[in-house]
Amino acid sequence: MDSSPSARPTPNPSRKREGDKADRPVTLAAIAGAHGVRGEVRLKLFGEGVQGLRAFSAFDAGGRKLTLKSLRPANQGAVAQFAEITDRSAAEALRGTVLTVPRSALPPLGEGEYYHHDLIGLACTSTDGTALGTVVAVENFGAGDILEIERPSEGGKKAKRFMVPMNAQAVPAWSDDGVTVNAAFAE
Repeated sequence: MDSSPSARPTPNPSRKREGDKADRPVTLAAIAGAHGVRGEVRLKLFGEGVQGLRAFSAFDAGGRKLTLKSLRPANQGAVAQFAEITDRSAAEALRGTVLTVPRSALPPLGEGEYYHHDLIGLACTSTDGTALGTVVAVENFGAGDILEIERPSEGGKKAKRFMVPMNAQAVPAWSDDGVTVNAAFAE
């Protein structure tokens, strides 16, 4: 989530979560494997770390509900204990399982903030009105969020992608309906 006040693109202030979008699953972690013999699992985290994961008591794990008993930081992730997993075999069987929550369970956002999940799949248009494609990923290599935009494929050729920084200069506006990219940043 972006919280840099000076670099924010201008969001539509009336953004609302409606319909099926509110319950769209958001992946917060993935089970990387077993940890020990008592059913603990290693987690690869996709959110804001261990503290962000602690805000939730239950997760959907591929159609199965897992109830969080304990969670602690570990090298490059976390170690968790779920009430439903009691031994190493059960923990190992869940390797690769993603842990999700409904979008509506996430904390509300402040003005100008966004969840990466909300941007993925949005149509992109340049400031000169040209359709650019769709946001397929949001990356952050340390200097701020970057949108990866995929242009539509043409004539059987592989679709091309380009990246744009998620700041007010490159992305002057965004909403649930789409992203506007400064034409100077479009490739």
